[in-house]
Amino acid sequence: MASQWMKARQTKYAAYAATYILIVIAAVVVANVLADRYNKSYDATANKRYSLSDQTAKIVKGLKQDATITYFNQSTRFRDGKDLLDQYANLSPKVKVKYVDPDKDPELAREAGIRNFGTAVVQIGAKKEEAKSMTEEGITGALIRDLKSNTRTVCFVSGSGEHQLDDSNREGLSKFKDLLAKDNYETKSVDLLTKAEVPSDCTTLVIAGPTKNYEQPEVDAIKKYVEDGGRALFMLDPPLKLGHEEIAENDALTGLLQSWGVTLDKDLILDLNPLGQIAGVGPQVALVTHYESQPIVEQMRGTATGFPLSRSLEVKNTDKTTVQKLFDSSSDSLATSDLTSSELQKLVKDPKNKKGPLTMAAAGTYATGKENVQGRFVVVGSSTWAANRFIDFNGNDDLASNAVNWLSSDEDLISIRPKAPEDRRITMTARQLNWVRGVSQFGLPLVVVVMGVSVWWKRR
Repeated sequence: MASQWMKARQTKYAAYAATYILIVIAAVVVANVLADRYNKSYDATANKRYSLSDQTAKIVKGLKQDATITYFNQSTRFRDGKDLLDQYANLSPKVKVKYVDPDKDPELAREAGIRNFGTAVVQIGAKKEEAKSMTEEGITGALIRDLKSNTRTVCFVSGSGEHQLDDSNREGLSKFKDLLAKDNYETKSVDLLTKAEVPSDCTTLVIAGPTKNYEQPEVDAIKKYVEDGGRALFMLDPPLKLGHEEIAENDALTGLLQSWGVTLDKDLILDLNPLGQIAGVGPQVALVTHYESQPIVEQMRGTATGFPLSRSLEVKNTDKTTVQKLFDSSSDSLATSDLTSSELQKLVKDPKNKKGPLTMAAAGTYATGKENVQGRFVVVGSSTWAANRFIDFNGNDDLASNAVNWLSSDEDLISIRPKAPEDRRITMTARQLNWVRGVSQFGLPLVVVVMGVSVWWKRR
């Protein structure tokens, strides 16, 4: 009787079911134990939207001493910051995260100067910095401020028609200023015409598209600054002569750059690559998608940048400088030396045009002769690419940040920042839209009805 019961079909099925249930329970238990012990996650989005950026990963993984992030909030709201802070803790064992309820531990909150719930304080050694916001930028910014022992100031030259630092209009640099603030640079304007000397607190000097000629004392001040170990970013537009606004040739300044191995040609690049039409820009905007191996751009592969009204460069090394090309215009580009005409067809057909690809930017170092001291400079044949109206174009903001980081010897900060959400909308013609509507509203329901009737007919 017992043997028959053991051989019964119901008994076998029950044994199988019990075994499967035990296996599933065991798998769930193991998964929960592992999940509790190892806090891991996977970001399946194409642009890693929910992951920390490479910039943050470099900084956190490079920590030489423990960093403690203390999150102050009500106990019931610790979850608000937990997901973000756990990502930092997962990057390095040197990152410790603490959660403090100011209502339960008011002394600790008062000591840290906490005024609002949802505030994080980052401590490395004896140095503490409050995060400006509970975002990746805020937390990483506090880490950088903890790690940097000195103030870094980016100085923008003014007085000769340059783009203005605090100008929020289309041609201003207020977005560039905000971008630098995220990497914890201070910024200010300097007038070299009033006093021909670069202030000693300038970590990097920026010459952003002057429309007037620099006087020789200004050029001499820039020369002395870089050749003594200073750092400078030159963004110089082609000397266009169109309408009422003319851009000076600035021979004294371009002559200085030529002595360092960078010759700025007096031409205008026109990019006839059809990608420009797809990106919504005209031939006067040179598009770049390929970069050299120099640290400023080596991580930008696959990212497009755009440069309105750009000129070409020629680069070479000198006895004091080493110059590297950063990127070229496309093979579909050309450079015209006619800077007085706005007739596109006339400019394109000019037989004197130079054919692309053409060098558009370069970076160089100057040997000062002093131990562990070198001057650095970056030259770009356009300035509008960093202005408010164009700095948000694809990778332009990355390039601007990377250039300043390299000039300031902050190569550890050079990285591609988190990408904005991808636009994956499908664009259809009216005919395609009607076809999709017809299939979804009539075609698929009709197929279901036909299949139902067919099954009913067979069973009948």
